[in-house]
Amino acid sequence: MTTRNYASVPLPKQTYPKIIKSLLPIVGNKKNQGSKNTLPEVTYLIKSLEINQENLKDYRRICGFANTGQVPPTYFSVLSQALQMNMMVDEPFPFAMLGLVHIANSVTQYRRIADTEIVSLQVSLGNLQDHDKGKQFDFITQVHSGEALIWEGTSTYLSRQKTEGNNNKVKPIKEIVAKPVVKKDDMHHIFALPEDLGRRYAMVSGDFNLIHLHPLTAKAFGFPKAIAHGMWSKAKCLSLMDLPEAYTVDVTFKLPIYLPSEVELIGDTMEKLAATGKSMFDLYSAADDKPHLAGKITLV
Repeated sequence: MTTRNYASVPLPKQTYPKIIKSLLPIVGNKKNQGSKNTLPEVTYLIKSLEINQENLKDYRRICGFANTGQVPPTYFSVLSQALQMNMMVDEPFPFAMLGLVHIANSVTQYRRIADTEIVSLQVSLGNLQDHDKGKQFDFITQVHSGEALIWEGTSTYLSRQKTEGNNNKVKPIKEIVAKPVVKKDDMHHIFALPEDLGRRYAMVSGDFNLIHLHPLTAKAFGFPKAIAHGMWSKAKCLSLMDLPEAYTVDVTFKLPIYLPSEVELIGDTMEKLAATGKSMFDLYSAADDKPHLAGKITLV
Protein backbone atom coordinates (compact mmCIF):
# COMPACT_ATOMS: atom_id res chain seq x y z
CA MET A 1 0.00 0.00 0.00
CA THR A 2 1.41 3.35 -1.10
CA THR A 3 0.82 6.44 1.08
CA ARG A 4 0.78 9.93 -0.38
CA ASN A 5 0.98 12.79 2.12
CA TYR A 6 -0.84 16.11 1.86
CA ALA A 7 -0.17 19.14 4.02
CA SER A 8 -3.82 20.26 3.84
CA VAL A 9 -7.09 19.66 2.00
CA PRO A 10 -6.50 20.36 -1.73
CA LEU A 11 -8.35 23.42 -3.00
CA PRO A 12 -10.77 23.13 -5.94
CA LYS A 13 -8.56 25.44 -8.02
CA GLN A 14 -5.78 22.88 -7.60
CA THR A 15 -7.94 19.85 -8.31
CA TYR A 16 -10.34 20.83 -11.10
CA PRO A 17 -7.75 21.67 -13.76
CA LYS A 18 -6.49 18.10 -13.36
CA ILE A 19 -10.05 16.77 -13.61
CA ILE A 20 -10.71 18.74 -16.80
CA LYS A 21 -7.42 17.56 -18.30
CA SER A 22 -8.32 13.94 -17.50
CA LEU A 23 -11.56 14.31 -19.48
CA LEU A 24 -9.90 15.54 -22.67
CA PRO A 25 -9.69 12.98 -25.50
CA ILE A 26 -5.90 12.84 -25.48
CA VAL A 27 -4.13 9.51 -25.81
CA GLY A 28 -1.73 10.44 -23.03
CA ASN A 29 -4.58 10.57 -20.54
CA LYS A 30 -5.00 6.80 -20.92
CA LYS A 31 -1.79 6.17 -19.01
CA ASN A 32 -3.62 6.34 -15.68
CA GLN A 33 -6.45 4.07 -16.80
CA GLY A 34 -6.40 1.05 -14.49
CA SER A 35 -7.83 -2.42 -14.84
CA LYS A 36 -11.62 -2.67 -14.40
CA ASN A 37 -10.99 -5.48 -11.91
CA THR A 38 -8.62 -3.71 -9.52
CA LEU A 39 -8.52 -0.52 -7.47
CA PRO A 40 -5.36 1.49 -6.75
CA GLU A 41 -3.69 0.34 -3.54
CA VAL A 42 -3.00 3.79 -2.19
CA THR A 43 -3.82 5.92 0.84
CA TYR A 44 -4.02 9.71 0.76
CA LEU A 45 -3.13 11.17 4.17
CA ILE A 46 -3.28 14.55 5.87
CA LYS A 47 -1.28 14.02 9.05
CA SER A 48 -2.20 17.27 10.78
CA LEU A 49 -5.59 18.56 9.67
CA GLU A 50 -6.71 21.87 11.13
CA ILE A 51 -10.34 22.75 10.49
CA ASN A 52 -10.86 25.85 8.38
CA GLN A 53 -13.27 27.76 10.63
CA GLU A 54 -14.68 29.96 7.87
CA ASN A 55 -15.47 26.98 5.68
CA LEU A 56 -17.00 25.16 8.63
CA LYS A 57 -19.11 28.21 9.43
CA ASP A 58 -20.41 28.27 5.84
CA TYR A 59 -21.05 24.51 5.95
CA ARG A 60 -23.07 24.81 9.14
CA ARG A 61 -25.09 27.63 7.65
CA ILE A 62 -26.03 25.89 4.39
CA CYS A 63 -26.80 22.53 6.05
CA GLY A 64 -28.55 23.90 9.14
CA PHE A 65 -26.15 22.73 11.86
CA ALA A 66 -25.93 24.80 15.03
CA ASN A 67 -22.52 26.03 16.15
CA THR A 68 -21.92 23.71 19.10
CA GLY A 69 -18.13 23.88 18.92
CA GLN A 70 -18.15 20.34 17.51
CA VAL A 71 -17.57 18.99 14.00
CA PRO A 72 -20.89 18.05 12.32
CA PRO A 73 -21.12 14.31 11.62
CA THR A 74 -20.96 14.67 7.83
CA TYR A 75 -18.22 17.31 7.59
CA PHE A 76 -15.26 14.94 7.30
CA SER A 77 -17.03 13.28 4.36
CA VAL A 78 -16.95 16.65 2.62
CA LEU A 79 -13.27 17.20 3.39
CA SER A 80 -12.37 13.73 2.14
CA GLN A 81 -14.01 14.36 -1.26
CA ALA A 82 -11.13 16.60 -2.31
CA LEU A 83 -8.69 13.75 -1.70
CA GLN A 84 -11.03 11.33 -3.48
CA MET A 85 -11.12 13.49 -6.60
CA ASN A 86 -7.34 13.77 -6.67
CA MET A 87 -7.07 10.01 -6.26
CA MET A 88 -9.32 9.43 -9.28
CA VAL A 89 -7.19 11.59 -11.58
CA ASP A 90 -3.68 10.94 -10.21
CA GLU A 91 -3.86 7.15 -9.79
CA PRO A 92 -4.63 4.29 -12.24
CA PHE A 93 -8.33 4.58 -11.44
CA PRO A 94 -10.44 2.08 -13.42
CA PHE A 95 -13.66 4.07 -13.98
CA ALA A 96 -14.76 7.27 -15.67
CA MET A 97 -15.35 9.92 -13.04
CA LEU A 98 -18.37 11.41 -14.84
CA GLY A 99 -20.15 8.05 -14.86
CA LEU A 100 -20.10 7.53 -11.11
CA VAL A 101 -23.31 7.51 -9.05
CA HIS A 102 -23.22 7.99 -5.26
CA ILE A 103 -25.55 5.25 -4.00
CA ALA A 104 -24.86 5.02 -0.26
CA ASN A 105 -22.97 6.65 2.59
CA SER A 106 -22.14 5.58 6.12
CA VAL A 107 -20.47 7.60 8.88
CA THR A 108 -19.55 6.52 12.39
CA GLN A 109 -18.64 8.99 15.12
CA TYR A 110 -17.00 7.37 18.17
CA ARG A 111 -17.00 10.51 20.26
CA ARG A 112 -17.78 14.19 19.92
CA ILE A 113 -14.99 16.01 18.09
CA ALA A 114 -14.15 19.61 18.89
CA ASP A 115 -13.77 21.83 15.84
CA THR A 116 -10.42 23.06 17.19
CA GLU A 117 -8.82 19.59 17.39
CA ILE A 118 -5.87 18.74 15.17
CA VAL A 119 -6.54 15.32 13.65
CA SER A 120 -5.28 13.10 10.84
CA LEU A 121 -7.49 12.21 7.88
CA GLN A 122 -6.84 9.37 5.44
CA VAL A 123 -8.69 8.06 2.38
CA SER A 124 -8.34 4.74 0.58
CA LEU A 125 -10.30 2.57 -1.85
CA GLY A 126 -11.85 -0.85 -1.27
CA ASN A 127 -14.67 -3.36 -1.63
CA LEU A 128 -14.78 -3.53 -5.43
CA GLN A 129 -17.64 -5.83 -6.39
CA ASP A 130 -20.18 -6.58 -9.08
CA HIS A 131 -23.48 -4.71 -9.21
CA ASP A 132 -26.43 -5.58 -11.43
CA LYS A 133 -25.78 -2.30 -13.28
CA GLY A 134 -21.98 -2.46 -13.38
CA LYS A 135 -19.35 -2.22 -10.64
CA GLN A 136 -19.47 -0.67 -7.19
CA PHE A 137 -16.69 0.32 -4.82
CA ASP A 138 -16.04 2.32 -1.66
CA PHE A 139 -14.02 5.35 -0.69
CA ILE A 140 -13.06 4.69 2.95
CA THR A 141 -12.18 7.64 5.17
CA GLN A 142 -10.73 7.47 8.69
CA VAL A 143 -10.03 10.26 11.17
CA HIS A 144 -7.64 9.70 14.07
CA SER A 145 -6.71 11.68 17.14
CA GLY A 146 -3.26 10.40 17.91
CA GLU A 147 -3.63 6.62 17.63
CA ALA A 148 -7.36 6.61 18.40
CA LEU A 149 -9.92 6.19 15.61
CA ILE A 150 -12.59 8.82 16.30
CA TRP A 151 -14.54 8.94 13.02
CA GLU A 152 -14.85 6.81 9.90
CA GLY A 153 -16.96 6.96 6.79
CA THR A 154 -17.68 4.95 3.67
CA SER A 155 -19.01 6.40 0.42
CA THR A 156 -20.25 3.76 -2.02
CA TYR A 157 -20.25 4.54 -5.73
CA LEU A 158 -21.63 2.75 -8.77
CA SER A 159 -19.94 2.78 -12.16
CA ARG A 160 -22.63 1.92 -14.69
CA GLN A 161 -21.34 -0.57 -17.23
CA LYS A 162 -22.60 -3.11 -19.70
CA THR A 163 -23.17 -6.40 -17.92
CA GLU A 164 -24.68 -9.66 -19.08
CA GLY A 165 -28.41 -9.14 -19.53
CA ASN A 166 -28.10 -5.42 -18.75
CA ASN A 167 -28.52 -2.69 -21.38
CA ASN A 168 -27.19 -0.09 -18.92
CA LYS A 169 -30.39 1.94 -18.89
CA VAL A 170 -31.63 3.37 -15.61
CA LYS A 171 -34.04 0.89 -14.08
CA PRO A 172 -36.79 1.43 -11.53
CA ILE A 173 -35.65 1.40 -7.91
CA LYS A 174 -36.42 -1.88 -6.22
CA GLU A 175 -38.15 -2.24 -2.88
CA ILE A 176 -39.47 1.30 -2.71
CA VAL A 177 -41.50 1.70 0.45
CA ALA A 178 -44.52 3.98 0.26
CA LYS A 179 -44.41 7.11 2.39
CA PRO A 180 -45.87 6.24 5.81
CA VAL A 181 -48.65 8.10 7.52
CA VAL A 182 -47.09 10.49 10.00
CA LYS A 183 -47.83 9.43 13.58
CA LYS A 184 -48.14 11.82 16.49
CA ASP A 185 -44.81 10.80 18.01
CA ASP A 186 -42.81 10.79 14.76
CA MET A 187 -40.08 13.24 13.89
CA HIS A 188 -41.54 15.32 11.05
CA HIS A 189 -40.14 18.28 9.10
CA ILE A 190 -40.93 19.86 5.74
CA PHE A 191 -38.34 22.15 4.14
CA ALA A 192 -37.68 23.81 0.80
CA LEU A 193 -34.62 23.53 -1.43
CA PRO A 194 -34.01 26.64 -3.57
CA GLU A 195 -32.95 26.50 -7.21
CA ASP A 196 -29.41 27.72 -6.46
CA LEU A 197 -28.75 25.23 -3.63
CA GLY A 198 -26.42 23.10 -5.76
CA ARG A 199 -24.24 26.06 -6.69
CA ARG A 200 -24.13 27.36 -3.12
CA TYR A 201 -23.29 23.95 -1.66
CA ALA A 202 -20.61 23.43 -4.32
CA MET A 203 -18.88 26.64 -3.21
CA VAL A 204 -18.71 25.28 0.35
CA SER A 205 -18.03 21.59 -0.31
CA GLY A 206 -15.86 21.86 -3.42
CA ASP A 207 -18.10 19.37 -5.26
CA PHE A 208 -18.75 21.10 -8.59
CA ASN A 209 -20.27 18.10 -10.35
CA LEU A 210 -22.19 19.59 -13.28
CA ILE A 211 -25.40 17.72 -12.48
CA HIS A 212 -25.80 19.93 -9.39
CA LEU A 213 -25.06 23.36 -10.81
CA HIS A 214 -27.60 24.36 -13.46
CA PRO A 215 -30.45 22.85 -15.52
CA LEU A 216 -28.44 23.18 -18.73
CA THR A 217 -25.39 21.32 -17.40
CA ALA A 218 -27.61 18.73 -15.71
CA LYS A 219 -29.46 18.04 -18.98
CA ALA A 220 -26.16 17.10 -20.59
CA PHE A 221 -26.12 14.11 -18.23
CA GLY A 222 -29.76 13.12 -18.66
CA PHE A 223 -31.40 15.06 -15.82
CA PRO A 224 -34.26 17.49 -16.61
CA LYS A 225 -33.10 19.86 -13.86
CA ALA A 226 -30.15 20.30 -11.53
CA ILE A 227 -30.27 17.88 -8.59
CA ALA A 228 -29.34 18.37 -4.94
CA HIS A 229 -26.13 16.86 -3.59
CA GLY A 230 -26.86 13.62 -1.75
CA MET A 231 -24.52 14.56 1.08
CA TRP A 232 -26.35 17.86 1.54
CA SER A 233 -29.64 16.00 1.98
CA LYS A 234 -28.08 13.65 4.53
CA ALA A 235 -26.51 16.53 6.42
CA LYS A 236 -29.75 18.54 6.42
CA CYS A 237 -31.67 15.60 7.89
CA LEU A 238 -29.08 15.12 10.66
CA SER A 239 -29.02 18.83 11.45
CA LEU A 240 -32.65 18.49 12.58
CA MET A 241 -31.82 15.79 15.14
CA ASP A 242 -30.37 15.93 18.65
CA LEU A 243 -27.80 13.22 18.07
CA PRO A 244 -25.99 11.28 20.83
CA GLU A 245 -22.23 11.16 21.30
CA ALA A 246 -21.42 7.91 19.48
CA TYR A 247 -23.42 6.45 16.61
CA THR A 248 -23.46 5.23 13.01
CA VAL A 249 -25.65 6.80 10.31
CA ASP A 250 -26.23 4.74 7.17
CA VAL A 251 -28.13 6.13 4.20
CA THR A 252 -29.00 4.92 0.72
CA PHE A 253 -29.78 7.48 -1.94
CA LYS A 254 -32.95 6.80 -3.92
CA LEU A 255 -34.46 9.13 -6.52
CA PRO A 256 -32.76 12.49 -7.18
CA ILE A 257 -34.13 15.70 -5.69
CA TYR A 258 -34.73 18.18 -8.49
CA LEU A 259 -34.16 21.86 -7.75
CA PRO A 260 -36.13 23.78 -6.66
CA SER A 261 -38.15 21.38 -4.53
CA GLU A 262 -39.89 20.79 -1.22
CA VAL A 263 -39.18 17.63 0.76
CA GLU A 264 -40.56 15.89 3.84
CA LEU A 265 -38.49 14.19 6.55
CA ILE A 266 -40.26 11.46 8.54
CA GLY A 267 -38.56 9.35 11.16
CA ASP A 268 -38.25 7.94 14.65
CA THR A 269 -37.49 10.21 17.55
CA MET A 270 -34.19 10.29 19.38
CA GLU A 271 -36.05 8.89 22.39
CA LYS A 272 -36.62 5.71 20.39
CA LEU A 273 -32.94 5.64 19.48
CA ALA A 274 -31.99 5.88 23.16
CA ALA A 275 -34.49 3.17 24.14
CA THR A 276 -33.82 0.65 21.35
CA GLY A 277 -30.37 1.55 20.02
CA LYS A 278 -31.76 2.08 16.52
CA SER A 279 -33.93 4.58 14.67
CA MET A 280 -35.03 5.03 11.05
CA PHE A 281 -35.66 8.11 8.93
CA ASP A 282 -36.68 8.77 5.33
CA LEU A 283 -36.83 11.77 3.01
CA TYR A 284 -39.67 12.09 0.50
CA SER A 285 -40.87 14.58 -2.08
CA ALA A 286 -43.58 16.72 -0.50
CA ALA A 287 -45.29 17.04 -3.88
CA ASP A 288 -45.61 13.43 -5.03
CA ASP A 289 -44.25 11.26 -2.15
CA LYS A 290 -41.32 9.89 -4.17
CA PRO A 291 -38.48 8.57 -1.97
CA HIS A 292 -35.15 10.40 -1.96
CA LEU A 293 -33.20 8.99 0.98
CA ALA A 294 -33.54 6.12 3.46
CA GLY A 295 -31.54 6.32 6.68
CA LYS A 296 -30.78 4.36 9.83
CA ILE A 297 -29.03 5.52 13.03
CA THR A 298 -27.45 2.92 15.31
CA LEU A 299 -25.81 3.48 18.68
CA VAL A 300 -22.18 2.31 18.96
